[in-house]
Amino acid sequence: MVQNDFAVVSISTNPMLIRSLFTCLKSLSLPAFALLLASCNTTRNATRGQTQYLDAFNPGNVPQTSAGVVDTVSYWDGDAVAGSPSVVLNLSEQKAYFYKGGQLAGVSLICSGNEEHRTVTGNFKIFEKDIDHKSNLYGDFVDSAGNIVKANVDATKDKAPPGSHFDGSKMHHFMRFNGGAGMHEGFMAGYPASHGCVRMPAHMATIFYNNVALGTPVKVIQ
Repeated sequence: MVQNDFAVVSISTNPMLIRSLFTCLKSLSLPAFALLLASCNTTRNATRGQTQYLDAFNPGNVPQTSAGVVDTVSYWDGDAVAGSPSVVLNLSEQKAYFYKGGQLAGVSLICSGNEEHRTVTGNFKIFEKDIDHKSNLYGDFVDSAGNIVKANVDATKDKAPPGSHFDGSKMHHFMRFNGGAGMHEGFMAGYPASHGCVRMPAHMATIFYNNVALGTPVKVIQ
């Protein structure tokens, strides 16, 4: 068995060292050479720091939302950032910007209100956090076993079929900032499609929820 040890040296201007290196590489078996390349690739990926870019540079590993929308937008870089939190929701861009002490800490893809239920612009503050929130307006009519009898209903307009009851839509990691509107985990359609709330991918809703507090400023712009 041939054992090869490598040292980190400067070889760009030393032809003798270059020839020696090539000779050493020739002695490697194919599996060993493949292992060396894999090791180099792993090291490169491991040095990208704590930034969670969702592997946006490798489309094969990019997470998809429940609607199949590829999320190349969301990332979090704020664990080591200090300062008071604030959020800017940009409806035109369909992005949420999270700041700490005025420094950008992360960005999330969002899904805001549709044409009939627009997300209101303005300056607000978070006044409620509910990790397991459920809507009291929108959801489904279900039977006693939890089977959906009628989906996507408005509790203020639709009448429950006999033997059914209203089951509000899950809005986990809910952060209310204006009336009934808040940021929360939800279905990502790829365009404004909510009833006025601001939906986020599950992992980003969790991060935002864990980093905001009651009173955190939320600015909604068009």
